[in-house]
Amino acid sequence: MNGVASADPQQIPRVVPNSRSVRSVRHDPADRPMIVIWEATRACALACRHCRAEAMPDADPRELTTAQATELMRQVADFGKPPPIFVITGGDPFERIDLADLVRAGRGFGLPMAVSPSGTAKLNEVALARLQEAGLTALSLSLDGATPEVHDDFRGIPGTFERTIDGWAGASELGLRVQINTTVGRHNVEQLAQIAALVHERGAMTWSAFMLVPTGRGIDLDALSPGEAEDVLNFLYDVGQTIPTRTTEGHHFRRVMIQRAELESRGVDHTQALGLGPLYTRLLDQAHSLGLVAQERTRRPPLNVNSGSGFVFISHLGEVHPSGFLPLSAGNVKTTPLTQIYRESELFTNLRDPSLLVGRCGECEFNAVCGGSRSRAFAVTGNVHESDPLCGYQPGSFRWSDSQVDTAP
Repeated sequence: MNGVASADPQQIPRVVPNSRSVRSVRHDPADRPMIVIWEATRACALACRHCRAEAMPDADPRELTTAQATELMRQVADFGKPPPIFVITGGDPFERIDLADLVRAGRGFGLPMAVSPSGTAKLNEVALARLQEAGLTALSLSLDGATPEVHDDFRGIPGTFERTIDGWAGASELGLRVQINTTVGRHNVEQLAQIAALVHERGAMTWSAFMLVPTGRGIDLDALSPGEAEDVLNFLYDVGQTIPTRTTEGHHFRRVMIQRAELESRGVDHTQALGLGPLYTRLLDQAHSLGLVAQERTRRPPLNVNSGSGFVFISHLGEVHPSGFLPLSAGNVKTTPLTQIYRESELFTNLRDPSLLVGRCGECEFNAVCGGSRSRAFAVTGNVHESDPLCGYQPGSFRWSDSQVDTAP
């Protein structure tokens, strides 16, 4: 896949971020995260097939209290300016009766506040207006199918698709920024173009494709093969000038961005050069038929953010993880300041060191801009520094990477 046979890793020039294809955060990600996600509760009325949190009907009595959550947000503000984006997720954040108070407290600390609710009856315009009044600026919603049948089957409850669409419309009407998240798997991969069309039609600040991590309930789901993942990532690149696309736990999208830009600059056919498969051809054909491959906007390069490097997750119990899909704790905010855990813990500092990566990720010339999914590597191999099993790229095989791409010796 992706070119010629693997080269000697000692002879492969390392690719570093450049503003054309991959953006670096403006501040040192070792000093301050860009995004802090807090799992406010595991209570949720849905029964999603992939749920990382293995959500339950009732709240855990040990979850952070209002006072403890407020202290957490104060600790996030201690990272300094610009402050990290603070995302309240779950379970379903609407299961917290103090949600509006928490949003108001976060805004009081100067934090940009976002919420990631479930598609339940509690997601309605009245509730969203209350959160907006408290200071909410953004919302992320999950859309895992282009039809009610596919989405509702994945989410486990009939009517979830309709409630999500209604919530999306209500949020847009209020002027809230909306991100749409789609878990990509065999249940919906053939509908990705239709989902993209919905995003284009209804409008969203971002469409994020979550490349499944086998953890929680998702351990039994049928994930894509590495070749199919390459097809999906290249499809996301193609529609990226019509709708803003990004990935979650699909860090090799950043490699694809660099490869595609380089091939375009040379006039090289990417389908053949990258060894793309029939899934890519089907998705691209559908995208063309739906008018999704057009130069309507400037493609925005993805950010060079990874688990523990620009990103941190706090559980409902206060445990600090590099990602919500990486169940390794570096400490608890009830006893140790978040700033200290993020900046000094061995788990986090090691994850920020690409020289510790092993296997193909360790050899790969793109590891400084990609790094692979540490969550998926740990879930499959038990080693957080191992290769990302969803990436099939052979280090050194992209023969065009030594010219117009920024490299480091």
